[in-house]
Amino acid sequence: MFSIPGKQAVTLTPSAVAQIVRLMKRDAKSGLRVGIKKGGCAGMEYTMEFSDTVDPMDEVVEQEGARVMIAPMAQMFLFGTEIDYESSLLEAGFRFRNPNVTDACGCGESVKFDTSIGADRPA
Repeated sequence: MFSIPGKQAVTLTPSAVAQIVRLMKRDAKSGLRVGIKKGGCAGMEYTMEFSDTVDPMDEVVEQEGARVMIAPMAQMFLFGTEIDYESSLLEAGFRFRNPNVTDACGCGESVKFDTSIGADRPA
């Protein structure tokens, strides 16, 4: 697992906490699982799904009743990320403010990560 003792992998804004808690209660789920997958214009996309269970390999972040589970393969790419929930007249959704992103596509749906992340980790 990729972590620094005493530091959460991700942080949540108050609006993200409120939305996650609301959806966890509405759907009777254990939390929000966040990951990454290959795809999109820039190469990688965030994945999000509410889950009934916590995988033993997940990095779990709990904040004011909201629970976020980070999939093992995403942990090093999401470390230091702030997750927000924004709502406007035209759209609403979670936003990731990730310091590990080096580029993003024009539509904002996919990102590119610093290729040196995890490069010094043993295979």
